[in-house]
Amino acid sequence: MSTTPNTPAMRVKSHWFKPGAEKSPAEQASAMAFITWRVAQQMLKRMRGADFDIDAGTPYFAFMREVLVFLIALTDRIAAARLAPAERAEFTVAFVNHLARTLQGNEDDLLGPPPAGAPPHGDTFIDLVNEVTQHYAEFGADPDSTGDEAGFQPDFAFVRYLGHRLEPTLPAKDRRWVIDQVMAAEAPDAIGVVQRAMRDLYDATPRRARRASMSGD
Repeated sequence: MSTTPNTPAMRVKSHWFKPGAEKSPAEQASAMAFITWRVAQQMLKRMRGADFDIDAGTPYFAFMREVLVFLIALTDRIAAARLAPAERAEFTVAFVNHLARTLQGNEDDLLGPPPAGAPPHGDTFIDLVNEVTQHYAEFGADPDSTGDEAGFQPDFAFVRYLGHRLEPTLPAKDRRWVIDQVMAAEAPDAIGVVQRAMRDLYDATPRRARRASMSGD
């Protein structure tokens, strides 16, 4: 099992098309949820590229849920460093709800809705977020990080916990390798994307206009 991913590091567009105008926490949350969903999908793709067996169906969503909770915990800690308490609360609630709706739509399409009387997939995910983000809250920032632009650099235990949470979502043959893979390859790239996205979305500096292309006609 290799810790070197076969898929290149992810690149996302995280600047607003028209910078300068202040965006509401809900608007920022919507953009960040779109980016975060892509980050989770890319992590799954990279894990498969490193020969981890993550089958379509139930294993896929078990993996995605745990990665999304990790990214929510990370993003909320960054928001705490950037936003006033009321804005952070509005942002995080909207952010989690966006991801819950996206997850539910995909899970309903691929697995079907839950049995009669069972809660919707989105509600089950929100319950998981409420439970597991409390665990992540016990971990702190990397003591070696100084002046991180995004406001939060998760420590060793924070990242290792993601690997621990992913172990039961994988086949037994892959479980002994998952923590190493997450810590060496997957988490650093995902963390970097989230940090840059939060920095860019809250950057109101006007961007230099692209130079118009010239035509020979």
